[in-house]
Amino acid sequence: MVAMSSSPYVELDRATWAALAEHAHQPLTPTEVARVRGLGDELDVDEVRQVYLPLSDLLSLYVRHTGALHRATETFLRHPQEERTPFVIGIAGSVAVGKSTTARLLKELLSRWPEHPRVELVTTDGFLLPNAELESRGLLQRKGFPESYDRKALLRFIIDLKSGAEEVKAPIYSHLRYDITDDYVVLQRPDIVLFEGLNVLQPARTRPDRRPRLAVSDFFDFSVYVDAAAADIRRWYVERFLRLRETAFREHESYFRRYADLTHDQAVGRAESLWDGINGPNLAENIKPTRGRASLVLRKDADHSVRWIRLRKL
Repeated sequence: MVAMSSSPYVELDRATWAALAEHAHQPLTPTEVARVRGLGDELDVDEVRQVYLPLSDLLSLYVRHTGALHRATETFLRHPQEERTPFVIGIAGSVAVGKSTTARLLKELLSRWPEHPRVELVTTDGFLLPNAELESRGLLQRKGFPESYDRKALLRFIIDLKSGAEEVKAPIYSHLRYDITDDYVVLQRPDIVLFEGLNVLQPARTRPDRRPRLAVSDFFDFSVYVDAAAADIRRWYVERFLRLRETAFREHESYFRRYADLTHDQAVGRAESLWDGINGPNLAENIKPTRGRASLVLRKDADHSVRWIRLRKL
């Protein structure tokens, strides 16, 4: 365990963190763990038990006590019938670091708690501008950068969610077609919403007149940043690209169908080029600088396993 009294964080190694929930019930079977595991991730039941089960315990604790604070506040304001709004958890990190697996896994774990069974997962991919719009703005090669999202729609969504709207819609993105679709996921007063995306922890921008704007992250109750060394993430990205070349890229409707027939060396070269030209710069310029804004950081080792956990002190 590493804990600096002068630091706003407490840092725990994996063994110390795992001991915090050593008697907790493991609710997921190996089959269920395999179902949520992303391409290239090395997630197994031991990792779930040692890393994500304690995190689920901690998040459930936050949800319960936030609910108690809400009830006390409503009593103070003398309108105790007001229903609590969803507890929102932001999940950030680079392409290929495993944040989507983290989000899916937490959804499964948190929904097993009887106190908050209604858990929804929303990704910011659905709020990307359509490819046609990105192309018209010269932003297609900057997809995933902050300016490639419909920021107004993102903010409207999170404000409606935290305002207690009866029904909130989030657009759905197709990774196969590499574009948004006409479909929506409908949220009807869930207990918890996991909001996952590359740049969800971005701070608010300043208006031209220097007045501050709101940011999506202003409405998070808790946030997780999935971290790893940039060199490891680059390698994972290339490895995932090679796997997709043998699977999803071969689908007839795939936007990346043209990559399916590349040789191994050509595919490696193309993946490295995409990383070095798009995903690497986005990580360095936009994503990594938001790590310090997270409530909790999961730091992965070269084999994709979580090595240590850093939690912001209350």
